[in-house]
Amino acid sequence: MRFIVYGIGAIGGTLAAKLALSGADAVGIARGAQLAALQTDGLLLRTPDGDHRARFPVVAHPADLTLRPDDVIFLAMKSQDTLSALDALRDAGARDQAIVCAQNGVDNERMALRLFANVNAMLVVMPATFIRPGEVAAFGAPHAGLFDIGRYPTGTDEVTAAIVAALNIAGFAAFPHPNAMESKYGKLLMNLANVLDAAGGDAIQHSGIPERARAEGQAVLRAAGIAFADVSPDNERRQRLMQMQPIPGAERVGSSSAQSLARGTGSIETDYLNGEIVLLGRLHGVPTPVNDGLCRLGRLLIAEKRPAGSMSLAEIERVIAG
Repeated sequence: MRFIVYGIGAIGGTLAAKLALSGADAVGIARGAQLAALQTDGLLLRTPDGDHRARFPVVAHPADLTLRPDDVIFLAMKSQDTLSALDALRDAGARDQAIVCAQNGVDNERMALRLFANVNAMLVVMPATFIRPGEVAAFGAPHAGLFDIGRYPTGTDEVTAAIVAALNIAGFAAFPHPNAMESKYGKLLMNLANVLDAAGGDAIQHSGIPERARAEGQAVLRAAGIAFADVSPDNERRQRLMQMQPIPGAERVGSSSAQSLARGTGSIETDYLNGEIVLLGRLHGVPTPVNDGLCRLGRLLIAEKRPAGSMSLAEIERVIAG
């Protein structure tokens, strides 16, 4: 079994590096300065127990690989980049390989299933930060990340079990889960505050807005008949298996959305997080004014090229109010 990690940022980089360091057959797909750094010096993975340099093959595009039937392809890009990645995989000859959506949001699996038959959902709870090209930090301990993995829409199979086993050998806490989407919907509720972290930093987390956004999200999911699990930091399993620990000389930037702004990627995933709640609210007749306003906030951050953490609470409240 070969593991192809498509998107070597903080999450994909940690996945690929730890799989490679464990002896697994791992390959990365990256671009730009990250691709050049990885091809030259490998990936420096910084963790609470020390630094580790991982070397594994890295290419620029799926077409640069000869795909194999036993490949497992992890999607680790942001949701707004998923469709183009799926098209590239199909054009490169992917067909029956296992696709694993190791991403925030809950729409990636549906996009993948439109093109590929063997899709797995993967909850990712893994605090990690892209430091610079060729270097990422993973702050989780005693395990770098906590994962639930299962076939989409439901079930598990032998391939799921093999993926879980390889990830556990690599130092993660991974579990087969026949209803992994329940975990991902629970993570979606947590991620509704990502754009607030991107806009105003940690101080905004105590403003009451995250609670209002999550209350809307819970009401929408219940109206839609969608189950969700508790994957919050207070969850017993998470406290036992994966807590964030300091790494000397490495700063935890914040949410994935804040990291997108810090890196100047030119896009943000808000439409696939808060926008999912807005969509379901419109489908099921549940008002979602806070999440709708947070979608506007995400678009403003990108359109005006705002730096991460640059907005005041008053500014954010005005945008949400419309």
